[in-house]
Amino acid sequence: MYFCAMETNRQKKIAGVLQQDVADVIQIALREAGVQGILVSVTKVTVTTDLSIAKVYMSIFPHQEGEKVLKEVNAVKSQIKHKVAQRTKHQLRRMPELSYFIDDSLEYISNIEEAVKGKDDPINNPELLERRKKK
Repeated sequence: MYFCAMETNRQKKIAGVLQQDVADVIQIALREAGVQGILVSVTKVTVTTDLSIAKVYMSIFPHQEGEKVLKEVNAVKSQIKHKVAQRTKHQLRRMPELSYFIDDSLEYISNIEEAVKGKDDPINNPELLERRKKK
């Protein structure tokens, strides 16, 4: 149940297998549901040292749809786990419990880029800065 700072080779291998298979299963499910215009990719999977829990980080574009997609994925969590278990039955003895999270690093990076480009320039528009409170 503990996430270790240093991953073992076994954890890395299982995480890689799960990342590919979970991404495939989610993409197929979205296609079958007829969802258009939403791109979901699995950016990272981390596995606990006892291999019982896997955290799946998904990047969703457009990011406004993130919460909705995450809610739908959690609603069919057991079906996704079953399909992934069928795909990995020759590689894993026991399928870890999957927990899903939104990876918002792309949104964070785009916010930094916008700030660097100067769209929200606090020098030209001091109203963007928070007011300092007097002690």
